Amino acid sequence: MAPKEPEYLEIAHRRSIEKKTHVSFPQLKYPSLRDEGLKDPVQWLTGKALDDGAEGLWRVHDKLYDLEVFIDRHPGGREWLELSKGLDITEAFEAHHLNPSTEKMLAKFYVRDAKTPRNSPFTFKEDGFYRSLKKRVWEELKTIPKTEITRSDKVIDGLLATCLAFSTIACWTENYWLGMLAYLSASLSLAWVMVAAHNYIHKATNFRMYYFNLALWSYRDFRVSHVLSHHLYTNTLMDLEISGFEPMIFWNPRKDRPFYADYAIVIEQFLFPFISIVNYLKRLILIFIRPGFLKQHFGWHDGIGLLLPIWMYLTSGSTFYHAVVTWLWIVCTASYIVLTIGSNAAHHHPRIFKDGDEVSDTTPDWGMHELEAVMDREDINDSHFKVMTFFGHHTLHHLFPTIDHAVLEHLYPVFLELCEKYRANFKVTTQLDMFLGQIRTTLKKRPTLLSEKV
Repeated sequence: MAPKEPEYLEIAHRRSIEKKTHVSFPQLKYPSLRDEGLKDPVQWLTGKALDDGAEGLWRVHDKLYDLEVFIDRHPGGREWLELSKGLDITEAFEAHHLNPSTEKMLAKFYVRDAKTPRNSPFTFKEDGFYRSLKKRVWEELKTIPKTEITRSDKVIDGLLATCLAFSTIACWTENYWLGMLAYLSASLSLAWVMVAAHNYIHKATNFRMYYFNLALWSYRDFRVSHVLSHHLYTNTLMDLEISGFEPMIFWNPRKDRPFYADYAIVIEQFLFPFISIVNYLKRLILIFIRPGFLKQHFGWHDGIGLLLPIWMYLTSGSTFYHAVVTWLWIVCTASYIVLTIGSNAAHHHPRIFKDGDEVSDTTPDWGMHELEAVMDREDINDSHFKVMTFFGHHTLHHLFPTIDHAVLEHLYPVFLELCEKYRANFKVTTQLDMFLGQIRTTLKKRPTLLSEKV
């Protein structure tokens, strides 16, 4: 028998203090290493490997597979398998492989059954919402022209060209107003390049995913924190994009929080501009304090972020000092814009699930959970440019992350039909409401009860 609502609030409060299990999913152990160290992607992978029972192999559902000999033949690129070795990749396998023949291929690498239950609450029943939708989407994709993705390519390439042009002008001009206009334009276009590059980071290895590194970020880190963590375990305790901001910003509802948690919207204004530089410095520090980091997680692509100031110096005729100072202003402003867009995009609103909220099913269909943890914005989804630069079509993107954003809009008829059939909670609002909702979420001190959900 489910506890009565006052009892649930007390139980949830106790679970959050004890940190032995998830609050909403008490059958799951509290994620290892979640609250320790620098909360970097490599630490997240290490902690998850401790909890997944994959025994150094790759786990899908309750079976273990040895994909070592397949790494170089993996159509998505070897990096995905390198990053996920030793993990339960059930959610990633299901969401990233729409072709039914992939399951038959996976069976060739079977080693043995797993010895422990999955440390994930999500199910993928054959007649459930997500698998039913996936089958329909796979058939629908066959009718959509392959050329659709060129719309996305034109947007991100155009933004990159704009960033390069205005960053040069910002260094070159001596006119204050023209310089300010160029600096702001370069910052905005750089931020939009990063947001748009997110579309390509989910896909097989491609050159446009490297655009993400132009502002000192790491696409490889993002493949862990965003693709393998946030997308697959959205707003649960395994979501690194939630835990990574603690103890500065708290998005999960908790009774006992530091006094400054109520001022998250103010903290964001001071924190967001410096995240790009801090993350880059953190990666450099990890080279010296974490054995194997340089070889396993640091690569030539980490130098891409240093190409922009060199470009500005060579093309503007300014001094190197002036180019570097202008570049730092652009990078910090772009960092602020990216994180402001991201934090107000789709996941932080009182109507959206957070760990601690009361749930009707502690073993939900993965697709149904994604709908509970995401909210779309009607005033963003009406333009492909806005979709690419403000994380649009976010619900469909979470369900099918490898599908290009330009294709997602064609899937709505099938998606809405299945939402109605399964009574899935597809939520739509406005960008303004999402912004206000994010503020309200950071102020929440207790979970949402079932009776309070709308």
